[in-house]
Amino acid sequence: MLEINSLAVDIQNSPILRNINIEVNPGELVCLVGRNGAGKTTTIRMLLGLIAPTSGSATVLGHSINDPEKYLASVGAMIEGPAFYPALTGAENLRVLATLGGFPIDRVDQLIDQVGLSGRGGDKYKNYSLGMKQRLGIAAALLPNPAILILDEPTNGLDPEGIQEVRDLLKKLASEGTTVFVSSHLLSEIEIISQHIVMLRKGAVVFAGPIEELLMNQKPMIIVRTENDSDLVKISEIAKSEGHHVTIRSGEAHIEGPHEWAAVLNKKAFEAGIVLSQLTPTLPNLEETFFEMTGGR
Repeated sequence: MLEINSLAVDIQNSPILRNINIEVNPGELVCLVGRNGAGKTTTIRMLLGLIAPTSGSATVLGHSINDPEKYLASVGAMIEGPAFYPALTGAENLRVLATLGGFPIDRVDQLIDQVGLSGRGGDKYKNYSLGMKQRLGIAAALLPNPAILILDEPTNGLDPEGIQEVRDLLKKLASEGTTVFVSSHLLSEIEIISQHIVMLRKGAVVFAGPIEELLMNQKPMIIVRTENDSDLVKISEIAKSEGHHVTIRSGEAHIEGPHEWAAVLNKKAFEAGIVLSQLTPTLPNLEETFFEMTGGR
């Protein structure tokens, strides 16, 4: 459905994407993740023919991105927030877009139901919640009955309820056979909705594949908090002297090591006069793994 090979993008002589390789197969829901500036939006803009690559190649639905007119009619997309007429209803907005795009107007009511806006299509857009606006945006992207749906940060700016609404919709679309390629920075949500991930760091792919495979390759972790923040440095020194890798962030020491070493650390902290307020052995989750692989918070 989508394939990127050794692709690079330079803008004003600055490398934005560097030798990236991505593959999305039919029916998959693949999440593109990365810190701000990692190249997520550039990747999506390039796939939609809005940015030309500097080198390498990519295809969408079997057609080169150098010829976007050959595949865009079969692609549904939403970049950043959707734009609609505030004074029109949700259904009226979709009918306008269907008319402009030459899509069947009789699909509008079906799409309103499909995105979970049943009974609200007659409400004015300006009265929609943020979650409803995003779902209407996804309905607009579905107007061409696309073979692949490409979304850039569809949950950006939403409250928890809106995030759940969009998350459930994307899972539903994928379960019904729609191929979905979505960028996001909400790692906890990605872990729920997707089995496949592409992780970008400074314009380069640092991992591409099943989330389960990524997590299985990570080492167990011990998370430590101290009563006095200054003691975190001492805890770090103790762990490093025992051969463990340590990262300090958000007032915590993240120590790579087997869970049974937590008891040893507890004893050494006591002997050093350090009071621990938290000592938690844990297996890395996606958020923990992401920050380790992309250079911390």
